[in-house]
Amino acid sequence: MSLETTINENLKKAMLAKDEKGLRALRAIKAAILLAKTAEGGGAEMSEEAEIKLLQKLVKQRKDSIEIFEKQNRADLAIKEKEEVEVIEQYLPKQLDEAELRGIIAGIIKETGVTALSGLGQVMGIASKQLAGKADGKTISAIVKELLS
Repeated sequence: MSLETTINENLKKAMLAKDEKGLRALRAIKAAILLAKTAEGGGAEMSEEAEIKLLQKLVKQRKDSIEIFEKQNRADLAIKEKEEVEVIEQYLPKQLDEAELRGIIAGIIKETGVTALSGLGQVMGIASKQLAGKADGKTISAIVKELLS
């Protein structure tokens, strides 16, 4: 079943249950899907990879907003964003924990033979492709930098 179909079904359930946070997040996902499909080059159906990227983008936008709201002492807005992140993350594949990430990235570094920070781009390119949908780019980058320095 496609993400769009799942979202539409869950949107109906959230409406019937009067789940406000679920409705907000599901409507945001639905809007993003519609925008992606109607954008130039967008097809009638999205691939699973494109759906995952879309969901990750939505989560990243909300996490960035949370940071800003917390700096501005707007806890009320930050809480709403956190609720949406929780709902959106339910549709993403299980994220790897830091220990698993370190092991995979250490293997990539060993495989490529990179020993200095100058090879960061090379390692990041491989790691980003290999870990797409399984880890946040910011986290991958932090671990790569730490292991290379």
